[in-house]
Amino acid sequence: MTKRDEVNEDRHRFALNRVLGSAPWLKPSDKTRHKVKVFKSGNSLAVRIPAGTRLVAGTEMELVVEDGQFLCYEPANQPKRKFNIAKVAGSATGLHPIAPENRLFEDGAFVPGSGDGADDA
Repeated sequence: MTKRDEVNEDRHRFALNRVLGSAPWLKPSDKTRHKVKVFKSGNSLAVRIPAGTRLVAGTEMELVVEDGQFLCYEPANQPKRKFNIAKVAGSATGLHPIAPENRLFEDGAFVPGSGDGADDA
């Protein structure tokens, strides 16, 4: 890769990170590749995982294999993502509770996908 290609790639990555900074869930994850060797260990096959992967010894993993082709390892019990309500509490100051009379709806008043709210039947 030439110096010009590296600079263009860095500019592209910077522009992409700038756009995705406001939407971190769209940001592609950083992936690294390691060359490993499958070897026999007793009656099983084993893979030696390099130390630079930030995995912890004893972590239970699931091996994903599709049509006989290895796809990936995933943690068996991934912790569920937690929502921190403290970060958003108080941010919508213009909201007010819905009045009880506005909580009642007529049956068939809204049909999803019709656009006009009328019953198409």
